[in-house]
Order: sequence, then C-alpha cells, then structure tokens
Amino acid sequence: MLDLRILTRTVGDLDEERVMDLLDDFIAENPSELEVREAVTACQSGMGLVGALFEKGEYFVADLIFAGELLTEAVNRLKPILRETEAKASGTIVLGTVYGDLHDIGKNIFKIMSEAAGFKVVDLGIDVDPEYFVQKAKDCRPAIIGLSGILTMSIDSMEATITALRAAGVTAKIIVGGHPVTAEIGQQIGADGYTANAAEGVKICQQWMAGDALWGLNKLVG
Repeated sequence: MLDLRILTRTVGDLDEERVMDLLDDFIAENPSELEVREAVTACQSGMGLVGALFEKGEYFVADLIFAGELLTEAVNRLKPILRETEAKASGTIVLGTVYGDLHDIGKNIFKIMSEAAGFKVVDLGIDVDPEYFVQKAKDCRPAIIGLSGILTMSIDSMEATITALRAAGVTAKIIVGGHPVTAEIGQQIGADGYTANAAEGVKICQQWMAGDALWGLNKLVG
C-alpha cells in the first residue's frame, strides 16, 4: 500500500528515482480511481513543500523547474491508469494562463488530468489575452473554460477575461485556479468554480458535465 505521506515527502525532496519506484509499485497493485487521485494529490502536495523551501531560499529556480518536470512525469506515469478507471466525460475545455503570467506547470497538470478523464482540451498556452479567450470560445464552443495564473496580478487578468467572455455572450462554465486565487476571490471575479489542485478541478468539471449546475463556488463558499 502506497504511503501518501512518503510520496509527498519524496517529491518534496526531488528524489526522482524514488518517486518513480514508489509509483511503479503502486501501479502494480492495480489501484482504484480514488487511490490514483489521492496519489496525484500527494504529488501536488510535494510541490507545496518545494515552494516552501524555495521561499526559504533552500531551493532555487532550477529546482522549481525540475520539480515541475518531476510532477509532470509522475502524473504521466499515472495517466494510463486514470484512462482505464475514469468514466469518459464528453466535453471541451478551453484552457490557458491569463495575460501577464508566463507560468504553466499547474495548467499543464490540469490539462493532462482532464484529457485522462476524457475531455478534449484546447490549450491556448501562456500570457493569453482576453480577446483570444473570447475568439477561441466562439470557435470551439467549449463547455468549460479554465483560467490559470500564479502571479498576484493574475487575479485582475482573470477578472478582465471573465468580463470579456460574458460581454461576448460566452456561457461556458469558468473555472479558475493558481496560487493567488481563493474560493472567495473566484466568486468576486465572477468565476463559476475554483480549484486548489488539478484533481479537484477535474472533479468539478465532471460534476458540471453530469448536470450538477450547483457544483462550484456556491458549494465551496459558505
């Protein structure tokens, strides 16, 4: 049985070989969908440890980059299992990092997990203008639009993007995520949902596709 705490700590230690050994042993046990999602969340928690060590000056930018690559590799290792255990969800997600922000680690992990869950993901990349979100929303007619950002200024960019989308008549559900965002902020800027991690974000999107219109901020904000 995989010890999630050990997995989190090993990711935080940036011990790639040990992380992959743990995951290979875990996969060999034929884990359930819930167990796979818990493993992904544990890996993401390890990224939280990396971020804390970076803020303390014990890790550097190169370590952050490596951590992102390690997390991507870990999720890719689990992706085939997610494909086998997920009930396929139909729907398109337009996804991008909002303008002014060049970070894409969280966006990329959400993309991988969404595709594993059966979604078609149209990835617009980083530093995406509101107008381009509007254009692609009209072209692709997605069920869901995902806005990602890490910088504090990204909150303003998200709000501007949501305003532009709604002004253009786009009715897709909008989910936001990233380090500076909270459920309360998501509600304030007009998002339909907020996620602190990729696994929870995919779950919200699946609930929306299943017809649960109430799933999102009104379930997260009291």
